[in-house]
Amino acid sequence: MSAEMTLPKEWINSKLEQLTQDISYGYTAKSTTENVGPHLLRITDIQDNNVNWATVPYCEIESKKKDQYLLKKGDLVFARTGATVGKSYLIKSDIPDAVYASYLIKVRAISDNTIKYLSLFFKSPHYWSQITEFSAGIGQPNVNGSKLKDLIIPFAPLAEQHQIAQRLDELLAQVDTIKARLDAIPAILKRFRQSVLSAAVSGKLTEEWRSNNNYTDPWLELKVKNIVTKVEAGKSLKCIETPPQNDEYGIIKISAVTWGIFDENESKTLPNRNLFIEDRRVNAGDFLISRANTIELLGNPVIVEKVTKNLMLSDKVLRLVMDDKNKRWLSLFLRSSVGRYEIESRSTGNQLSMRNIGQSSLLDIDLPKPSDKEQEEIVRRVDQFFAFADQIEQRVNDAKARVDKLTQSILAKAFRGELTADWRAEHPELISGENSAEALLAKIQAAKAVLDGKKKKGKAA
Repeated sequence: MSAEMTLPKEWINSKLEQLTQDISYGYTAKSTTENVGPHLLRITDIQDNNVNWATVPYCEIESKKKDQYLLKKGDLVFARTGATVGKSYLIKSDIPDAVYASYLIKVRAISDNTIKYLSLFFKSPHYWSQITEFSAGIGQPNVNGSKLKDLIIPFAPLAEQHQIAQRLDELLAQVDTIKARLDAIPAILKRFRQSVLSAAVSGKLTEEWRSNNNYTDPWLELKVKNIVTKVEAGKSLKCIETPPQNDEYGIIKISAVTWGIFDENESKTLPNRNLFIEDRRVNAGDFLISRANTIELLGNPVIVEKVTKNLMLSDKVLRLVMDDKNKRWLSLFLRSSVGRYEIESRSTGNQLSMRNIGQSSLLDIDLPKPSDKEQEEIVRRVDQFFAFADQIEQRVNDAKARVDKLTQSILAKAFRGELTADWRAEHPELISGENSAEALLAKIQAAKAVLDGKKKKGKAA
């Protein structure tokens, strides 16, 4: 998108420099948790367009420098480098004493009346297209103060700016409500899947099926060792930290085995083909489980569906050998709340980091076992329910993508003047003459000249 675009005839293009009294880099200092001075606002402190000032560190700064870097209500700060380059944050209310760090740029508008309009523009596609152009061909994306000064702002008459801000607040609030509802659904689906697993391993899922079929075969109380014929583990070997390619050989990481999904790209390359242990090769159909991981991921089972790389087991990933008919049942059980309790209660190690479960402890887990026929019926029903949940999850993800596009579409229309076209037609007196965009810019420029004059006098003194 070009910086120039067709505007309503009552609008003009302005550069950001014309609307601001200050565009400057932040203060370079070491941060500390000790209250030795003002807060030091960093890029990382700005999350989801919000700042938790209670967690923002402090810094030491000389009194004569503090005023130069001190933030106040109405200031805009921009990330000038890194993954969040171009992201902006408006300080909407009074804040504790705070200066801004060197990887931020502060923008202070001349007129308080235009701040809200500008802050919304800095979220629009037109703004982001300019930031992208500024960063094109640069290894590390960045934007500097000079580039920001040259930003083209579609500048509307003041009354229309207020209308745009009001309408965007209303529309984006509605979008945020939709987003919040969509964001809540994954947690609901997680609870649904867990309830299905609980019903499956407790027999509730097939209660009606047993009754309708006069099925009375009892469940057996077994141990995991009663259905597992062998446990196999690999080795800990020094590897190249990238996945093997083509005819290279590798070893899987524990991250290859998480929540029912096998990811062969979570692997390392063996420097020597001779280190590969053929009878520890990972094959389709293998039942794998992590014996060491964080408490949340420890003991997660995976049935490998497909392998395209030459991979072997690591020492932290076990292969449980058993009849194929029992693999799905054991997987369902270990992923259920009952199975998770058995895993976690038998684990050892540091609670906050890596946990372990030994082979003997794993094999000693109590395992309820229905007949083969009922087992098949349970697996079928779980698959059916999970497929339903997966469909909903996909629809939610599609809806989120559409909502994200909707936000950008609304912002694009706002700064093309489309949201307020009817309003302009009804209020020509508020967008012309002394109320025109040209008149507003002239007033701002006059105020800027006064401020610049005061700065020069201050420096001379």
